[in-house]
Amino acid sequence: MRFGVSLALAANIAAGAAVLVGAAGAANEAHAQSSTNGNAASIAFCDRTQKISADQQDHILRFAAVVRDALNASGSDTVLISRSGLDLARFHIRYSHAAILSRNDAGTWTARQLYYACDEGNPRIYDQGLAGFAAGSDDPALGYISIIRLPADAAQALRKAALDGPRALSLLARTYSANAYPFSTRYQNCNQWVIEMLAVAWGGLHDGDDLRASAQHWLAQSGYTPEPVEVGSHLLMMGAFAIPLLHLDDHPEADRYALRIKTSLPSTIEAFIRQRFAASERIEICHNSGQIVVHRGWTPVAEGCRPSAGDRVTLFD
Repeated sequence: MRFGVSLALAANIAAGAAVLVGAAGAANEAHAQSSTNGNAASIAFCDRTQKISADQQDHILRFAAVVRDALNASGSDTVLISRSGLDLARFHIRYSHAAILSRNDAGTWTARQLYYACDEGNPRIYDQGLAGFAAGSDDPALGYISIIRLPADAAQALRKAALDGPRALSLLARTYSANAYPFSTRYQNCNQWVIEMLAVAWGGLHDGDDLRASAQHWLAQSGYTPEPVEVGSHLLMMGAFAIPLLHLDDHPEADRYALRIKTSLPSTIEAFIRQRFAASERIEICHNSGQIVVHRGWTPVAEGCRPSAGDRVTLFD
């Protein structure tokens, strides 16, 4: 069940990060300093870390620098950012984890996102530096980042909502499910928190105990329709009952029988933004063991991070 596990634990712990701590609706803040050794850039799969070579670490840092330069040149201080995580190719999914990325007055970019704290058994809202976010692929030799630049008014509304700590926490569900159904408040995954934050920012919604329900209602009325993931196997579907972070009881019975699971993914969020804001722009940046590729437009960069005509390529030495 790499699909569910990937979505559940895509966020990695990086040095200098901050966690907005507390149950859903709390407004406390605490700061968590993690290891600054070479493993700090690798993703956290519960307590699992991976070792990377010095060359791989250098490539990842250079990749993050190219991502930062592209962001600085975008003229925006708040964007949607997504990254590849574990290998989801069997489900035809490249990106598993989205966040809201903002730049402060000092020029530092920070990704605000939901992640699942394995040791605590709770979801948290987590702020992470750009380098740590960009390093969140399970394969240190291949990684993808997608950036959506929004029109100025939409970006500022999102920035105001996302950086409001109490409001960000008020959208945090108490129970995490990697494959959470987008129109149920029973569970939530990382991407669902992001799309609900977009609804709060752009829908003029008021705070209250029913804020998540209001956000989902606004999304449904605004045409948010996630494409179903074709599970393709009764064995994989039944496997959800054996994995604590996967649930099916929030999904419509017809979808379960059809082996089709609707859940919020970066691709569904990007499609919603593109439909709502025709002026939005997309930049995809990837790296493999030999190069970094910057690709602009809504068509995906070629598999394996292979450049097409018009792409900018930076070779590793």
